[in-house]
Amino acid sequence: MSDPTQSSDRRGPGDAPQRMEPPTTDVSAPFWAATREQRLELPWCTKCEEPIWCPREVCPGCLGTSIEWRPAAGTGTVYAVTVDHKPQNPGMAGWAPYAVALVDLDEGVRFLTNVVGCPPDDVVVGMPVEVTWEALPDGRQLPLFRPREVRAPDAAGARG
Repeated sequence: MSDPTQSSDRRGPGDAPQRMEPPTTDVSAPFWAATREQRLELPWCTKCEEPIWCPREVCPGCLGTSIEWRPAAGTGTVYAVTVDHKPQNPGMAGWAPYAVALVDLDEGVRFLTNVVGCPPDDVVVGMPVEVTWEALPDGRQLPLFRPREVRAPDAAGARG
C-alpha cells in the first residue's frame, strides 16, 4: 500500500504540502524530544498512576503535580474517524482527502491524529493501529498511525 503522506498523483515532485508545525512548550518538550528518536512517550501521574494526554502540569484526575514521562507501546484502536475532503487550512489542501481520527492508545489515553498507510475511506472505528512517523523540518517526528495487523492466537499453542 502506498502512504498518502508520502506521495500523491495530484502533486508533482517538490510540491509536497507543508504541514503546520506543532508548537513546543516547556510542558510538551519531553514529548517532542522523544519523537526526535521516534519514541512515543506519555506523561504519567505518579500519584494516581494514570497516563495523561495532553501534556499538562497537573493531573486532571487527582490534581497531583508529580508527572513523569514513560514509554508508550504505540498501539491502539480507532475510536472515531472522519475523512477531510476540504481542509480549512489551505496549506493542507494537497493532503486531501485524509483521515482524522481519535485513537485510543493501549495505555488508556485518546490521541488526535491522522491515519495513513491506507485509503482514508478504509479507516473505520475499531481498526487496530500502530504509530508511524513523519519528519518535521526541525528534526522532530510527528506521530501518525497506520493500520496494524492483528494476529490470531497460535493454534499450535491452544489447548483443547
